[in-house]
Amino acid sequence: MPKYASGKFALGISDRSGFAYPLKRMKREWTGALVGFDEYEAKQPQLNPTPKVFDPQALRNPRPDRQEALTIYAGKPNVETPETIQIRAIGSIGFVTVTIA
Repeated sequence: MPKYASGKFALGISDRSGFAYPLKRMKREWTGALVGFDEYEAKQPQLNPTPKVFDPQALRNPRPDRQEALTIYAGKPNVETPETIQIRAIGSIGFVTVTIA
């Protein structure tokens, strides 16, 4: 089994610059390069893949469309008639009752 230098005087060569550094103060980057303590660069967050978020494609409990109330337009009729139609409206919030008198 080979023995490696581990003493306080052991030196290592930086993979980036080629300078000698104390082996105990050298750091290994995310790329696998062994560099000096002053040359170390952390991995950028942009290099990490973003989690995929999928939009749902279907409804869990679908329901049929509601039947909306019939819309009645009250006002002057488009066709002129000899008789006059008088419209009186009685209503409250939420609905309108139309009666023809």
